[in-house]
Amino acid sequence: MTTSSSEHGVSLGMPEPPAAAYPDDVRARLEADAREVIARYPDSRSALLPLLHLVQSEEGHVTRTGMRFCAEMLGLTTAEVTAVATFYTMYRRRPSGDYQVGVCTNTLCAVMGGDAIFETLQEHLGVGNGETTDDGKVTLEHIECNAACDFAPVVMVNWEFFDNQTPATARDLVDDLRAGRPVQPTRGARICTFKETARILAGFPDERPGAVEEGGSAGPASLAGLRLAKGEPAPARVVHPRGQEPQDGPTSRQAEEEGE
Repeated sequence: MTTSSSEHGVSLGMPEPPAAAYPDDVRARLEADAREVIARYPDSRSALLPLLHLVQSEEGHVTRTGMRFCAEMLGLTTAEVTAVATFYTMYRRRPSGDYQVGVCTNTLCAVMGGDAIFETLQEHLGVGNGETTDDGKVTLEHIECNAACDFAPVVMVNWEFFDNQTPATARDLVDDLRAGRPVQPTRGARICTFKETARILAGFPDERPGAVEEGGSAGPASLAGLRLAKGEPAPARVVHPRGQEPQDGPTSRQAEEEGE
């Protein structure tokens, strides 16, 4: 007994036609922006990553039209552009929400509550991993390490950090996003839409008043590690017990040395 390719979900039909071009007015605007980006690099093909962010800022995800545009601007093949666009998860390949809500479910965040947060948001929003709410506001996804393990569990919205989350705070967060209420991350500028974020990542300035001044930096837990690496004295505790204020004082080793 043989099994047809269609039963395996494999299509052997005609190949897709060439991607459509942008409308003339959109093309002219994107070309001007693209030339500004390309001029920053001695080798034009090095501009591919920011150009993918640029076309993502136009449609909210990287379309075949966007990849064709990047290829034409850089003298690449669409296969070369597609290979890059499909490698990095920061480039969306299908329509998604105004706010990309990513819950870290890597080891430390998971055991600190990330799995519970993700399950809570799936139930609260009525969506699965990679799916978008009916109002088009929130796309939920579980993501790998955010490089913020000292603030686990961490949630990111359009690449901005929300540290030390709980199922309740994460639920409030997505409710505020859907209601259009201002949302301020733990570290960084107030949240803007995914399209606006993509344009900033393409290398264009954030023109929102005060947004640059709100830019984030490393938090106290991260800076404690940096101070230790520099050989500076350590506080009595790097991380204080939950529900208690941090206490300043000599380390146990310092106390022993002082007692000698």
